[in-house]
This record gives sequence, structure tokens and C-alpha cells, in this order.
Amino acid sequence: VLAVASEIYPIVKTGGLADVVGALPAALRAYDIETRTLVPGYPDVIRALPDAEQLLHVPHFFGGPARLLGGSHGNLDLLVLDAPHLFARPGNPYVTPDGKDWPDNGARFAALSRMAAEIGQGAVPSFVPDVVHAHDWQAGLAPAYLHYAPQPRPATVMTVHNLAYQGKFPHHMLDAFGLPPESFSIHGVEYYGMISFLKAGLQFADCITTVSPTYAREIQTDEGGMGLGGLLRERSKVLSGILNGIDISVWNPETDP
Repeated sequence: VLAVASEIYPIVKTGGLADVVGALPAALRAYDIETRTLVPGYPDVIRALPDAEQLLHVPHFFGGPARLLGGSHGNLDLLVLDAPHLFARPGNPYVTPDGKDWPDNGARFAALSRMAAEIGQGAVPSFVPDVVHAHDWQAGLAPAYLHYAPQPRPATVMTVHNLAYQGKFPHHMLDAFGLPPESFSIHGVEYYGMISFLKAGLQFADCITTVSPTYAREIQTDEGGMGLGGLLRERSKVLSGILNGIDISVWNPETDP
């Protein structure tokens, strides 16, 4: 499995997404499932992998040169999109020091999703995943890129941690994101006249999961669906809620003062 996420505990964390992304590989290992997690090359990530190996070099990737690095941190096997023009910024992964979204967030996370799709298509011969598992809107374009890519391609899973964050960007960025014109439709990435990364993932992933059975039901309603309830009802046969667990090595009252 290639997991794709914008944060991972214990290296980069703003919320519960990082906890799940950090704990799931160990949980899956018990079922003989090998997971590598693709994350952005934020400064903290680069520092956490001092012995990372370069697997790919792409001279022109969403506005600048990029490398794909491979390495391990603790029991996590990581792939890192090292694109300094996109990710070499201190502080919060998503917002500027004065609390506003980085203006190029669309390009930053389109690049992450595109690299996931490239790996899914065999860009790293030593690791060709059977499944690409996208987490939240920042990875939502990965299933879309793979949908429009030639066969063979891996299966895709989209996990919604928080439906409220949908990754919406102006429609004129379709070409900059490298999406074909036909993708801008109600059955594609279009969402009320904009591009929605989360909508793209929900539309094109083979399976959709979310953080509990209750939440899976809630997000299929008009009240809880945040504008996506209709799509989720349409795709209810492939939508399931899997209750988030906890990593008892971290969340342990016997050892946590």
C-alpha cells in the first residue's frame, strides 16, 4: 500500500489525521500488508530522514525541481516529495505565519497527489503498490490522476477524516494541475464552479472510508454532507466507516503524566 498524506505523527502533526497516518502502517503490518507513506518534504521531514536515498529526480515539477526520497523514521517507511519551492517553509504545513492559507496550496498538494499517481504507475520499480490510499483533501487528486492514467493502475482508497475541509480552487487552474478538460464536470472534479480535491477523491476512488460507522452515515445526509451528501449517497455501496483506534503506546495513562 502507498499511503499519501500531508502530515504524519510523530514528525508533522496538526490534528488527528497525523495520528492515524502514523499508526495505521503498524496496524496493517499485523496483516502482512506493507505500507510506505508519501509525505511532503517539509523541513521537519527532511531533518527526520538524514540518510534518505534519492529514488527519482524530476527537473520540472509544478514550478521547480523535485526529488523523491526514500527512508525510514522509527518503524515508518517513508517516501518524501522533496520540492523546496513548494515545501521548504517553516511552521504550519498549510498556513503562512499570519494565519492565511499559502496562496499556492493548490499546486503544493496537486504535486503530492501527482507524485502518488506516478508511484502508483510504477515510477519506482522497487515499490509498485497494489493500492494507493489517499488521506483527506490534500491527497484527493491522486485517485483522479490515476483514473485518467492508462491501465494497468492500482486500486484506490479515499479516507475522509474531516469532510469540512474540501480543498477548493478556481477552475482556471485545471491545466496547471495537469487535469484533462473533460475532468471538469459534475462527474469529475467540478464542485459548484470550482475544483475540489476532496470531491475528486470521493468521485474516483474505488473505495471510500471514514473515521467511524456513525460518521459514514452522517456524511450521507444533506445536513452532514457539507454539499457532498448526494455524491456520498450515490457511492454508498463503496463507503464504509472504520472506527478510529488509538495507538496505545502513545495514548497510555500508565506512562503519560
